[in-house]
Amino acid sequence: MSVNDRALIGREVAGYQIEDIIGKGGMAVVYLAIDSRLNRRVALKILNPLLGEDDRFRQRFVLESRTVASIDHPNIIPIYEADSADDGTLYIAMRYVDGPDLRKLFYDRGPMPVSQVSRIFAQVAAALDTAHAHDLVHRDVKPANILIAAHTEGDHAYLTDFGITKHRTSISGLTQTNQFIGTPRYMSPEQINKEHIDGRCDQYGLACVVYEALSGRLPFQRDNEIALLWAHLAETPTPLTTLRPELPLEVDGVMMRALAKSPEQRYDTCGQFIADLRDAISGAGQPYQLVQAHPSPTVPRTPVPSETTEASGKRKAPKRKPASGKGILIGAAVAITAIVALVAVLATFLRGDDSWVAYEGSSAVPVAFQYPGAWTLEPHADVFVAASPKVEQFRALFATPVTADWATANEIIKDAPQDATGFYAQTLDTLDPFGGAKQLQETLQSSLPGTVSVFSQVVQVSVGGRNASRLQGTIADPQRGGQLEFTGWAVERQDEAALLIYFCASGRCDDTVANRFVRSVSFPAS
Repeated sequence: MSVNDRALIGREVAGYQIEDIIGKGGMAVVYLAIDSRLNRRVALKILNPLLGEDDRFRQRFVLESRTVASIDHPNIIPIYEADSADDGTLYIAMRYVDGPDLRKLFYDRGPMPVSQVSRIFAQVAAALDTAHAHDLVHRDVKPANILIAAHTEGDHAYLTDFGITKHRTSISGLTQTNQFIGTPRYMSPEQINKEHIDGRCDQYGLACVVYEALSGRLPFQRDNEIALLWAHLAETPTPLTTLRPELPLEVDGVMMRALAKSPEQRYDTCGQFIADLRDAISGAGQPYQLVQAHPSPTVPRTPVPSETTEASGKRKAPKRKPASGKGILIGAAVAITAIVALVAVLATFLRGDDSWVAYEGSSAVPVAFQYPGAWTLEPHADVFVAASPKVEQFRALFATPVTADWATANEIIKDAPQDATGFYAQTLDTLDPFGGAKQLQETLQSSLPGTVSVFSQVVQVSVGGRNASRLQGTIADPQRGGQLEFTGWAVERQDEAALLIYFCASGRCDDTVANRFVRSVSFPAS
């Protein structure tokens, strides 16, 4: 059974009738399904079959999912069933929440109102503390795992994705193949270093999400995963009040404590963190003092001195004593050791050459952007330009939208899905960025190969300083069922509008690649 195949829609798995895909990630696909026994809607998570090949993971998955199911808390998504289907497929059936996750809210609306931050994260903190009281650590606290449902009393938060939790006494690795559990943008230093973890690693992830909710950006934003994970290990985030000046200075002290590199310097519980944050926001907290975030033992870091607040409200940094020559040599030696260790840790995150190459645009396709250095870029006549690890094959596919031959593309999608990805750019005089979802889909249907389906709302965004619309969907072979997912941007230009596409095999999409691509887009002067 392939968890990345929309062909599952309409089929029954373990007594659940699958109706649609509502989410996906590297480890699982989540479907909207009907429990035919109780006639209720559920969110059915089906795990990647590769995970089921690890017997240790299978056993722990079922055991810990059932442990989570036994926890009765209003902000932990209820789990109805966790088991293995007759064919060995691991699945979790849980309550279906008809509402967005925080990732979508951040993407669509930007920073959250302060009052909403306090209300939402108090609920998430309570859920995490309850899980920790049952000796479970979530390990992947991120916006996509926080669902928001509208209630008469206000927004109600559900913490989900407990299917990859771990008992606090378990070893750090996930499987015998040494995979990580977690998301690099929200991963604590002790997870990166593969050290002993407890509930304070979830507090660090929660603090990263709170930081993003208040500022509209992550505490650490880097161009590649090595730099990102190194930042979590050794760098200090920009104080929140620099990004959102209306916040009291006390907020910075609270956030720096929750984001401390060493777990011992963080709060004892997530609830204490959010309570202090709420007090700091309301002005009831302690006077501001930046907590020193000492590094974990394997990572050297120059301590950040405490800042003092004068009556004028200005921050004042104390003088530093010069380091001795011996201290510099010891620090350098430890730094080299840490860097070597970090590179080894990051091996599981590496995906080939991380360098990106600039395409400057052309008279036919006046769109400039960057693409991964391991890819190849080729123009097609005066119509479009494509970049991909398999650019010849996908350029040929996109060159004949009406009579496209999917045979070669289907082979890549099946046998090398990591290579079934790329960028596509062209300008179209028939493209209206603001014509609505139906009109955009019709234009894409005439410009892209196969059958185009749009499964997201059209969102107004900015690309390269221009007004644009963003939508997501699939491009499918109508004969053999091969399929690509895509994120598309229709960008307003003075002459012809620009169509930009990031495409990928189902289940292989990488938001980091898509975001870097669209952030790099510019429009050279004609």
